[in-house]
Amino acid sequence: KASFCKKIQFLSGAWLKNIAIISMLIDHTNKALIYPYLTSANGFLATISNIFDIVGRIAFPLFCFMVVEGFFKTRNRKKYLLNLVLFGVISEVPFDMFTTASFFNTNWQNVMFTLALVLVTIWIIDILKAKMQSKPKVLWYIVSLLIVGVMCIFAMMLSLDYEHHAILIGYFFYLFHNMPLIAIPFGYASMFEEPWALLGFGLTLTYNGERGRQNKMLNYLFYPVHLLILGILRLC
Repeated sequence: KASFCKKIQFLSGAWLKNIAIISMLIDHTNKALIYPYLTSANGFLATISNIFDIVGRIAFPLFCFMVVEGFFKTRNRKKYLLNLVLFGVISEVPFDMFTTASFFNTNWQNVMFTLALVLVTIWIIDILKAKMQSKPKVLWYIVSLLIVGVMCIFAMMLSLDYEHHAILIGYFFYLFHNMPLIAIPFGYASMFEEPWALLGFGLTLTYNGERGRQNKMLNYLFYPVHLLILGILRLC
């Protein structure tokens, strides 16, 4: 198993983020510009939309995976969290324009806030892991599951994008860090109603542990900018 994994680990974090970004763009384009025109008579358009739906399911598992990797590898976790929250705030109006064709809607919050809550969840659990080293390990597992349960409820109350699914996926990627063959079945079970998400989970097996060349600011800016463009097009 270890030998097989090594053979397919050829993509850096930068490449996985690029794949996730392209997948997200395809998915969001579909929802903003194709969904509104779908009718029973539009067979060809429906086929295109279905293909875009499949490709679009790749993104979220990869984003969750990279947040957990970032947690373990970033030099400054506080700054990492602050960036996620900051760009969540920046992205909220474009997100509302994109999803509801309005400038303000409290019923659905963008994925930057979701990823920030994933980061907070695994951070709390990791701190407790260090503090509870002298306790039986099973106790830490029980406490961590309780925290995950609370955060899942919190995510649903805030109406975050992907809600509790994100918390569960992040937890399993954290719990089975560097053990993707174990993490994937648990993570996939967390959003089994999206069967094509398995494509995204599968791509985590190709991660070679290297950061790769990437522009951090460009990665962050892409989210609100593409939502703003799609939101304007949808309003028009």
